[in-house]
Amino acid sequence: MVTKSSEKLFSYLDTLHDKYDEISGKLADPDIVKNQKKFRKLSKELSNLKPLDEKYLEIRDALKQLQDAEELYEISAEKEMKELAKDEISTLSEDLKNLEKDIKLLMVSDQSEDKRNVFLEIRAGAGGNEASLFASDLLRMYTRVAERKSWKAQVISTNYSAIGGIKEIILYVKGANANRYLKFESGVHRVQRVPVTEASGRIHTSTVTVAVMAEVEDVDINIEPKDLRVDTFRASGAGGQHVNKTESAIRITHAPSGIVVSCQDESSQHKNRDKAMKVLKARLYEYEKSKQEDDIASSRRAQVGSGDRSEKIRTYNFPQNRVTDHRITGRNFNVEVILDGSLDDLIIELTEIHNRQLLEDKFKEIVG
Repeated sequence: MVTKSSEKLFSYLDTLHDKYDEISGKLADPDIVKNQKKFRKLSKELSNLKPLDEKYLEIRDALKQLQDAEELYEISAEKEMKELAKDEISTLSEDLKNLEKDIKLLMVSDQSEDKRNVFLEIRAGAGGNEASLFASDLLRMYTRVAERKSWKAQVISTNYSAIGGIKEIILYVKGANANRYLKFESGVHRVQRVPVTEASGRIHTSTVTVAVMAEVEDVDINIEPKDLRVDTFRASGAGGQHVNKTESAIRITHAPSGIVVSCQDESSQHKNRDKAMKVLKARLYEYEKSKQEDDIASSRRAQVGSGDRSEKIRTYNFPQNRVTDHRITGRNFNVEVILDGSLDDLIIELTEIHNRQLLEDKFKEIVG
């Protein structure tokens, strides 16, 4: 039996199918093919719609089969034929439930966003030296995540503290569905432990902020050269004689937004500029999204807050060997396991919570 909710869903999918056909037609237009920018944009849109359109065709076929089976059940006089039709109805009804579940998940997942590589910006917040040491721990945690997932992790820019911790670091993570997995890491991470510098054994509370920025392509965002100011300067800190003796470090300022990006980890000015531009594009992409989606915490500032101890998404309590993610109720995780990069169980729960909320919002929109 098809519910009113399912009918609304099917009607919504019907509209998306029409859009899919429309875009397919446009991509066959010679004028569109000549306009490479427009062609790439439409191709990307079609690619994003394809998984949903394929499920739509499946559910349309299953609904037709269900209708035929129900008619056969009604008109059949033979008991054996009625039983066969009844079994077919039961199987198809179960298939439709599973298809509807798959479709709902596809409706709230952003394929283009999920597939992106990411930049992780880790900054020491409240807590001084202890915060910088915990930032180093988080860097190791995300590096271990990348190893476990067979992703590539590369440090883009670093700023060390006096005791060897990290004041700020940008880690580039490249791999399949990196953004889908790591996007939940944005926010304030709070640590409660006895610092190695604490002689009295008192437990300190410190914070580290993490911002996850999706890597963007040239087609996603346009940067005018006239809006950029590029400065070179001599790198500081560890990096070898060549890095420190030449003006290889790059600072790029985007005038309209006021965003400033610097990179000094490479010995080549050209390589530093390329890395800085990638980070700038990612930050500008988040900046534009935040202007369009004021009510959603998608901008970097909304992700990390001010770094105050009270603005937290997760607490790492070492004395109790417990990690508490404050978006998940009724469950804690092992500190050592989490810091070793085993985040799968935690991410699965966060994904389910996230999708559930998105589905509720989506169906309010569709069903009305």
